[in-house]
Amino acid sequence: MDHDKQKPRILIADDNEANVELLEAYLSGLGHEIAIAVDGQDTLDKVSSFQPDLILLDIMMPKLSGFEVCQKLKDDSQTSGIMILMVTALNELGDIERAVEAGTDDFLSKPVNKIELLKRVENMLTLRGVTDELERLRQYIEKMEGAR
Repeated sequence: MDHDKQKPRILIADDNEANVELLEAYLSGLGHEIAIAVDGQDTLDKVSSFQPDLILLDIMMPKLSGFEVCQKLKDDSQTSGIMILMVTALNELGDIERAVEAGTDDFLSKPVNKIELLKRVENMLTLRGVTDELERLRQYIEKMEGAR
């Protein structure tokens, strides 16, 4: 099923250990490689060493916020193709706008719903090979709508 032989890699970036454990538990059944980052700077460091396909990125983190991390990754041609799913307890529109401006591919609100998380992760990983951003977005929206 997976065309490129290696397991997809997911980086969980969150400074709250309980959140990390929960996300890890939810994702454990997928058989992906998982790494953990504990703050914004650590996330950037792990991206270069671990080279994830997808980052579950918490917005409220020490050192650099999720917004800043996302912006840096999306501005760099080496990392702009990494799918980013921002995980946030903030449901204010301003935060969603900021996440979109920073270049996030999607977001998920806390408390995280397992089914919602797995659906998004699976769809994002399926599309990681689609390099054209608009095409990727179009296919992603189609998949999300089809899954309802």
